[in-house]
Amino acid sequence: MDLNLFFALLGGLLVLAFVANRLVRFTHVPDVIILMTTGVLIGPVLHWVNPDHFHGITQGFGALALLLILFEGGLDLKLREIVSHFGGGFFLSVVCYALSMLAVAAVSRRVQSFGWNHALVVGAVLGCVSSSIVLPVLQQIKLRREVRVTLLVEATLGDALAVLAVTTLMGILAGGSASAKDIAWNLGSSLVLASGMGILAGMAWSYLLPALSDQRFWHVLTFGAVLLLYAGAHFIKGNSLVAVLVFGLTLANFPAIRSSLAAVGARGRSEWFGESQGSASSGTEAKRPHMEMHTFHAELAFLIRTFFFVLLGVRLSFAGLRSGATYALACIAVLLVARWLSVQLGRFLWRGFTGLEREVMVLFLPRGLITAVLGIQVFEARGGEYQFLPDLAFAVILLTNLILLMGTIRARRLPLPVAAEQPAD
Repeated sequence: MDLNLFFALLGGLLVLAFVANRLVRFTHVPDVIILMTTGVLIGPVLHWVNPDHFHGITQGFGALALLLILFEGGLDLKLREIVSHFGGGFFLSVVCYALSMLAVAAVSRRVQSFGWNHALVVGAVLGCVSSSIVLPVLQQIKLRREVRVTLLVEATLGDALAVLAVTTLMGILAGGSASAKDIAWNLGSSLVLASGMGILAGMAWSYLLPALSDQRFWHVLTFGAVLLLYAGAHFIKGNSLVAVLVFGLTLANFPAIRSSLAAVGARGRSEWFGESQGSASSGTEAKRPHMEMHTFHAELAFLIRTFFFVLLGVRLSFAGLRSGATYALACIAVLLVARWLSVQLGRFLWRGFTGLEREVMVLFLPRGLITAVLGIQVFEARGGEYQFLPDLAFAVILLTNLILLMGTIRARRLPLPVAAEQPAD
């Protein structure tokens, strides 16, 4: 490809991604649909881009975008909200993922004539709701905070569940242990190790930030710390995605916790010393590094996420999509049933949710980055027996995002949250 054409194409894709992202609040069309459609147009349709050139880097782009999105999501989370709504989000994440995985596995057994172990791998890949789609959409629509946080907790846990399930099942197919005790131990230990590592790293980096934020390129240094944490968690057999999420969560909340503890300790001295006149400005100044860090990593995630979904469209095979159309539609049908059943089973946890809010929760089932990354990973690891999986993942991602579009339209009928109804000062 001519170098000028290459640069023009990259620039055009970034402009398109920005416009698509900004238009979500008006059109309610998830930008991932536009990006994947663009990839199909410049790849299989117009043949401007040769997909063979990108087989080795697509998975890396996806994994990098995913860890950046989770880190950004952690920076957005408030610990008090997570604690108060964790139960509902955890229930929805685990139950919906388990039912979805089993339902897709049952379809795969019939369509592909797989045994249960092979069929469960397909279910594990397609079973989780994607944080890479849900988190940006939740920032652009108006939902009550209880509903928003429940969906956010579900999405952030879903990626970790999918990675753990696929990794475990792939190990079983390779001849590893399949006992429930070993699976439970691996699951629990990976989460504990990742959470502990993320908390310790977040506390340490929080202490370093005041000194680092005055240096040039400190954003890049923080990005390097995220990558090292990801690799370190993987090395000690922890869940890398959970470690990155907890790292961001700790960075966002530990300074406030530390300030609260310091205020409690200083309360006895307040009678001797007057309140500092610069407290408001110092509080604003303390938030500056956090805001800058959030902006930098959000824009970096946006850049990499854009290229990943375009590359996913470039890699599409029309022949594979046509041959697996019935399979994909069957998967969508059982995923919808599993989602509806999960929401109904959890009604005791969100008694205050209206019928329309539960309907919106059912429609918020998009698949995205982790589904595509795991589909490509399984295909590259197992070869021909999963040759259909990347194209199936593409179809499921596209169709579930169209269902998400219906959910965002239905969400417009919900009353505005109280905070949103108040006029700005």
